[in-house]
Amino acid sequence: MRAFRRRHRGRLVEPSTFAWRDLLSESVAGMLQRPARSALTALGTVLGVGTFVAVLGLTATTSSQIDARFTVLSATEVTVVDIAREVDNLAGPAFPKDADERVDRLNGVEAAGVFWTVRLNGATAVRSSPVGAGAAAQVDVIALSPGALRAAGPRLSQGRAYDAYLSDSAQPVAVIGSGIAARLGITTLRTHPAIFIGDEPFTVVGILDDVDRKPDLLLSVMVPSTTAERIWGPPTDTPASMLISTKVGAAQQIAREVPMALRPDHPEYLKAVPPPDPKSLRKSVTSDLDQLFLLLAGICLVIGAVGIANTTLVAVMERTGEIGLRRALGARSRHITAQFLAESGALGGLGGLLGTSLGTLTVVAVSLARDWTPVVHPGTVAAAPVVGLATGLAAGLYPAWRASRIQPAEALRR
Repeated sequence: MRAFRRRHRGRLVEPSTFAWRDLLSESVAGMLQRPARSALTALGTVLGVGTFVAVLGLTATTSSQIDARFTVLSATEVTVVDIAREVDNLAGPAFPKDADERVDRLNGVEAAGVFWTVRLNGATAVRSSPVGAGAAAQVDVIALSPGALRAAGPRLSQGRAYDAYLSDSAQPVAVIGSGIAARLGITTLRTHPAIFIGDEPFTVVGILDDVDRKPDLLLSVMVPSTTAERIWGPPTDTPASMLISTKVGAAQQIAREVPMALRPDHPEYLKAVPPPDPKSLRKSVTSDLDQLFLLLAGICLVIGAVGIANTTLVAVMERTGEIGLRRALGARSRHITAQFLAESGALGGLGGLLGTSLGTLTVVAVSLARDWTPVVHPGTVAAAPVVGLATGLAAGLYPAWRASRIQPAEALRR
């Protein structure tokens, strides 16, 4: 009895203590009393943290794939621009007639050709029938040599691209994008459909589905450059350019060699231009997607937090008698608070661990399905369980406070 008579800060009895081991055992016992409810309570945190990890992992993975794709394209593409008029007002077209053949002979070149946008003197409508009938579309007409069309990396849904024979003989043939074909009502090439550019008829030999370079070709009508010269003349207002597809790593070397190979007398008439770097656009799009999906993950975490708070509050009401008995036996308010915070934090931490595993597995599964290399930053994996724990603790603050405010006498009367 000596211990009870000893004074401690003016009181006759020592204050009760709550060891960490007892706190953990009581929290585990409280969760295992109703395992189904505890599992459903943690499910919200599992989904929120899993979405959090999956979003960050898939964003990092897709960004890596996009970077690799643009790196390959920028390492294999060269554009040459005619700047002869800027250097000399009296200069004619900078590209010689055999420009494609000269560049093809350079080591590392896969395909190359000259192209330009045709000026039609106001006749810009492309129709499926002569003027005044049939569907029409306002599109650009681009003259390309067969080499330029190959360098664009076309993928056709129907037909084929025009070749050197059709180009050398200046045949009135055209390749159109699938969108334009739909607008003009062209669904098949078996009937050899024709389109009219102004009053000139062109037989459609191919429908373009996609390209590796120059995506504006998908919204254009492509005709052989020799045909365009025969009908509308050489480029005047809009200077011609050249598109070159190279082997990986050869772009810089080709860019240095092309002006001299094409115009050894006036290499300054030509300017090799690297492809535009879409980093700013890619970062903007990635940032917007990150914000959207992180918002969704945050909503899932809020839903999980509300679920934990609701379940913990119900548990407080159901365990009022237990809380009153503990208070009557000497448990202090902070001990009750610590117990319920430990339970909600454990549910949140467990949900965070399971959600991290689920999100990581999602990233790996999607990457395997798409034949990608999965990218999950270690910081994301390390932070996700902490996010779950913090969510559980935040959700348990109010229920724990309510439990600590229960008076022993009132609780025991219920």
